[in-house]
Amino acid sequence: METLFQGNAKECPQPVRAELQGKLPEWLSGTLIRNGPALHTFGDTSYNHWFDGMALLHSFTFRGGEVHYRSKYLQSDAFRKNSEANRIVISEFGTMAHPDPCRNVFAKAFSYLSYSVPEFTDNCLINVMRCGEDFYATTETNFMRRIDASSLNTLEKVDYTKYVAINIATSHPHYEPDGTVYNVGTSIADKGHTKYTFIRVPPTLPGERPNSGLRGLEVLCTVPSRWRFSPSYYHSFGLTPRYLVFIEQPLKLDLVKLATAYFRGANWASCMTWLPDDKSRFYLIDRRTGKALSTHFVSEPFVVYHHVNAFERAGCVVCDVVAYDDNSLYDMFYLRNLRKGAADFAEDNKMSCLPQCRRYVLPLGVGKESPVSRNLVTLPGSKASAVKEGGGHVVCTPELIAEGIELPRINYNYNGREYRYIYAAQIEWRPVPTKIVKVDTHTGEKLEWQEGGCWPAEPVFVPTPGARDEDDGVVLSSIVTSEPGMPAFLLVLDARSFREVARATVHGADVPLDLHGLFLPDPK
Repeated sequence: METLFQGNAKECPQPVRAELQGKLPEWLSGTLIRNGPALHTFGDTSYNHWFDGMALLHSFTFRGGEVHYRSKYLQSDAFRKNSEANRIVISEFGTMAHPDPCRNVFAKAFSYLSYSVPEFTDNCLINVMRCGEDFYATTETNFMRRIDASSLNTLEKVDYTKYVAINIATSHPHYEPDGTVYNVGTSIADKGHTKYTFIRVPPTLPGERPNSGLRGLEVLCTVPSRWRFSPSYYHSFGLTPRYLVFIEQPLKLDLVKLATAYFRGANWASCMTWLPDDKSRFYLIDRRTGKALSTHFVSEPFVVYHHVNAFERAGCVVCDVVAYDDNSLYDMFYLRNLRKGAADFAEDNKMSCLPQCRRYVLPLGVGKESPVSRNLVTLPGSKASAVKEGGGHVVCTPELIAEGIELPRINYNYNGREYRYIYAAQIEWRPVPTKIVKVDTHTGEKLEWQEGGCWPAEPVFVPTPGARDEDDGVVLSSIVTSEPGMPAFLLVLDARSFREVARATVHGADVPLDLHGLFLPDPK
């Protein structure tokens, strides 16, 4: 597997027809857009961490029973400045560049009431977001880049801070059927009043050409951080018809360290602090009132990157997440670790804990009269518990759904609703996936796809038009290989049986590992 991380991918700007084996469903028409890091070296300098690599957009387009592949590097300021200098001059999360064009920002004074925030990178390498009629490459800073979803050309740079006072935002927004977008970000520069800000962006009317897809953005709610100078890190959140589900976990961003990172010669990743003796806390924000429920739902400490789904049933909010018992995952992706041979990796860098898909059940209507030391979960058949303590906190203990899965996706038509199936990547002692799995949340049963020398990306479910069953559709995953002479391919699985329907092999182009993306169906 180490061969997957030895080089820089070359872009493929012109569409290449893939070699098709099997037969695609006649209804499958549209484009799967993917995003992820693919360029780590400029001249004699290299980034330290896989997540630092320059963003490569790539797409698989399905039309007329054929598949075409193309890829282009995102023309971010970070990419352009590094390319012009032929060396790394822009800092990324795991690598501090010296000298850094942002050094004047770091030179501003840090004080009790006002402190500097470095200008973060616009290397938007994590996901692709739809907002109205626009599409954006996104990361976890305040910047995103509008892109042309057809050509993959990079368009204008968009700064969240022009619309709302946030310095960090997730790359995993939620969408309503009408196109309304929900997201959450953190304000870390409001005179020491660090807070989480939940936003809503209304849909763009057909044919309307706004200046930006963020036009009309409104703040739904703000929640102060429990730690004034150390807000929680988070990567995603949950959504139900009534609530936003947010987890404040004791993996925190130390703002004092962040403001002084350049002078200390430290990267931004070193500004993350894990407090294993603290608690994780669940917030339920009422979407109608814009207020957080007063009940304090807490649990043992864990780290969550990906929410799976959330829904309301039997007087409870059910929250399914992929959780870790510690914060060791990030270190697994330093390139010095990924480039080790399997034997060395297994001995020195074996994951200290596997991810677990856990179900937390948060009872609604908890008040002073609610009994203490009794399980308040009323969800039929649930093995989760929520017990009110004497101090009023409700301590939540989860039910285990599955172990070893990551990058979870569902049939998004069931987002915020009671659902049954999760499509995910399976990992073992190393963080790179080895299998694609379908998990039945009702029975715990798994269906798997695996092939020697193949490393799958996040699976994406595409429903059959007019489908009535939750798993009526296909699962798409970009597969890279470590077998000599074996090119990458796009895998198409029947979502119900998990049998291979087709694969589209890409010859003559680099198809790297990636992170996230979305499927854009062609207009009817």
